[in-house]
Amino acid sequence: MHTLYSDHHGWLRGWLRVKLGNASDAADLAHDTFLRLMSSRGLPAQLGDEPRALLTHIAKGLVVDHWRRESVERAYLETLAQLPDVEAPSPETQLLIIDVLMRIDAMLATMGARTREMFLLAQLDGLTLKQIAERTGAPVITVRRHIKKALVACMAIE
Repeated sequence: MHTLYSDHHGWLRGWLRVKLGNASDAADLAHDTFLRLMSSRGLPAQLGDEPRALLTHIAKGLVVDHWRRESVERAYLETLAQLPDVEAPSPETQLLIIDVLMRIDAMLATMGARTREMFLLAQLDGLTLKQIAERTGAPVITVRRHIKKALVACMAIE
């Protein structure tokens, strides 16, 4: 692992700096890439003849997660900016809320498009089952099934 890190860390950090446009985030994600690699099973078998291919694959996933988090955080902070200062949560609470929003976002990403659409129509738009059925052209029983599936997924978020 030491040799792998020595031989490829600088290259990976540079590759990430180009992708992210930020040396600090690039250093963090390069570090996280090696941590993820070290915590995986079957390390020698995964590396093969092209360790940079595996490092790039892991890093790309981390970059996507990083961009997703930035997007969620930006949307949340834009919403907070519309609140009076007295209603704004503390910085610690904001971080906890962003973490929960990230978990919800990840959960929504695992849902089928139809389930996600029906769930968001109920939760964000406040539509009833009947209204969702009319809008989507699905029977009410199908809408109920999709929303139940989404709610169970929400309850399973750790």
